[in-house]
Amino acid sequence: MNASFTTPEEDRIIDQAFREVLDGYLASNHRKKVEIIERAFNFAKEAHKGIRRRSGEPYILHPIAVAKIASQEIGLGSTSICAALLHDVVEDTEYTVEDIEQNFGKKIAQIVEGLTKISGGIFGDKASAQAENFRKLLLTMSEDIRVVLIKMADRLHNMRTLGSMAPNKQYKIAGETLYIYAPLAHRLGLFAIKTELENLSFKYEHPDAYRRISEQIAASEATRADVFEDFSRPIREKLDAMGLKYSAKARVKSIYSIWNKMETKHIPFSEVYDLYAARIIFDCDDPAREKSICWQIYSAITDLYRLHPDRTRDWISNPKANGYQALHLTVMGPDGNWIEVQIRSRRMDEIAEKGFAAHWKYKVGEGDEESELNVWLHTIKDILDDPEPNALDFLDTLKLNLFSSEIVVFTPKGELLTLPKDSTVLDVAFNLHTQIGSHCIAGKVNHKLVPLSQKLNSGDQVEVLTSQSQQPKPEWVDFLATAKGKTRLRQVLRKMHQPVITAGKATFEQFLRDNGIKDDNIAITKVMGLFKAANREEFYYLLGNEEIILNEYVVKILKKESSKTKRLLLKLIGMGGKSGEQQPAPEPRTPAINRKQTYVLHYDEDGSTNFRFSDCCCPLPGDDVLGFIEDDGQVTVHTLDCPRAAMLKASFGPRILSTRWEVNGGRFMAHIRIEGIDRHGILHELISLISTHLSLDIRSLDIRTEKEVFRCDLSLLVSDADGLNDLCAKVRRIQGVQSAARIR
Repeated sequence: MNASFTTPEEDRIIDQAFREVLDGYLASNHRKKVEIIERAFNFAKEAHKGIRRRSGEPYILHPIAVAKIASQEIGLGSTSICAALLHDVVEDTEYTVEDIEQNFGKKIAQIVEGLTKISGGIFGDKASAQAENFRKLLLTMSEDIRVVLIKMADRLHNMRTLGSMAPNKQYKIAGETLYIYAPLAHRLGLFAIKTELENLSFKYEHPDAYRRISEQIAASEATRADVFEDFSRPIREKLDAMGLKYSAKARVKSIYSIWNKMETKHIPFSEVYDLYAARIIFDCDDPAREKSICWQIYSAITDLYRLHPDRTRDWISNPKANGYQALHLTVMGPDGNWIEVQIRSRRMDEIAEKGFAAHWKYKVGEGDEESELNVWLHTIKDILDDPEPNALDFLDTLKLNLFSSEIVVFTPKGELLTLPKDSTVLDVAFNLHTQIGSHCIAGKVNHKLVPLSQKLNSGDQVEVLTSQSQQPKPEWVDFLATAKGKTRLRQVLRKMHQPVITAGKATFEQFLRDNGIKDDNIAITKVMGLFKAANREEFYYLLGNEEIILNEYVVKILKKESSKTKRLLLKLIGMGGKSGEQQPAPEPRTPAINRKQTYVLHYDEDGSTNFRFSDCCCPLPGDDVLGFIEDDGQVTVHTLDCPRAAMLKASFGPRILSTRWEVNGGRFMAHIRIEGIDRHGILHELISLISTHLSLDIRSLDIRTEKEVFRCDLSLLVSDADGLNDLCAKVRRIQGVQSAARIR
């Protein structure tokens, strides 16, 4: 932020921006407390006087924009508008929380203090620090949900103005947003904000794909409009005859959702048939009549079009945990494609778009939506009770429940449990109580005996069977889909293993002392890599349980610093990856890295390089990638959509690099999956195309056929991502081949 005073034109822009906040507030249903809002604006304007954002604009425009989003896009009132205007005052100026309380009262001061605690992004340089900051964010939510709603507004404005940041900062902030803030917005029912956060993150991570899909949506707009007109005309005639006051519109899927579908299903844009959904929003003054009107509209539509029997979703009788209510059905449109129709009242639509803040507008006592939120907050508190979670595990565990589809199951007594999709009998057991989960041996689903790993469906009745002789096992973590279940299992296992872990730690510390080796992070990192332990606790447990031993070879590894030993260590730790053509043998160059500039990825014909390929996503030259500076100073390359990279961006933002390829020669391992209809000679054609015509080296081939259908997994050496995409396009032209796509 640079200091300088504002010009008269900037003062006019500032006053105009604040006037828009006030006008929007005065047009809302909230009580009109203009005086305190104006005082908060003047206080913030004076506090931020002379300070500018990185883009060059006066800093006060940021809190004004946050206040406008909080008020007009989320629907919050005067207390939140004041807190939004003041949210950076304590952190960035000489004023304190006590000053805020003295001038604006205790409630506004508490919200500003909550926002200050979680400022500067919820993640720092160190894993423990970012986990602690995230705890603060979640704990303040349970005290006053407005803290996190204003934080959402703050993040949305930062994303809207991300263009002025350096590329590596863009990656960090976009990654953090996609990993944590978009799922939080989803869980809080802020659908419009969640969608915009996803699209903006995608725009900065995959600019070419974003531009391409935007152009394709624009190019297909006229065709979509004609199809929707043909589809909606008979529906509108029926609804008009029913005397309803309503609006019917087509809602195009977000750019990020379309890209996600193209990537996961390996299909082109033209095959994303559910590109849009139809939405019918009706007016109704009596909430008691909303449900019956929804089903009347449902009946009218199914009289006209063929219903998809498996894709009706009744979110009216059982609202989602974020308060979402609507009736969804899918019918066959006039063009032969399935079209989803969403039926909502005006009240439901406002809650769907603005979440719990909109619910307050209709609140009479505590409603279902708010009680659902409280259930979710209790789940978060359960997770926070875990005393020493590994930071990345902690974030991943939370993400499990932040962004999951939901199912509803019942206990034998008829109690309703809302769980994430793919939840199991074991999830239900741990959801009921830690002791029940610890001693679970099996379950009964709809009166039929099933294993504890059995996945559940909505509507199942679940009974948990236990035995006092049963003990929890580490492999149970693979059977759990809920954050609560994973957290409680880890707590029990840690309690069981703690004596062994303590003994292992003491053994390791004694080993270091006996051999004159410094007890630091480098030593523990080396031995964890040597024995392939995921974290310190696992290493100490293996050592304390005498599953591994520390010998002279370990001493040699820890003491020797020759380049040969370093290469060996990198290989053992897994940083160097698997042997083979993709991982270059010569030792990487380690130039001084300017993190603010784009890092050029060199790979020369002699195999010399200044980076390492990651094993988790198998990137190729030409892929959209980012660089991550490892503990040893080396740069590891991940694809932007790699799940591991998502965690790194969210957790270790300052170590992220924007990158550019500069590759001269070399062949790299890639994997593709080919599926199609089996016929005589198709394998010969496939191998001939790859080996003879394209001169590519096949490294492994696994082909299986079942009832006229074949699947072939192929590993081969290619020069870059474009070459692999070209190969897939050529393979798809072979008669009988239905799909050919890269797998990681």
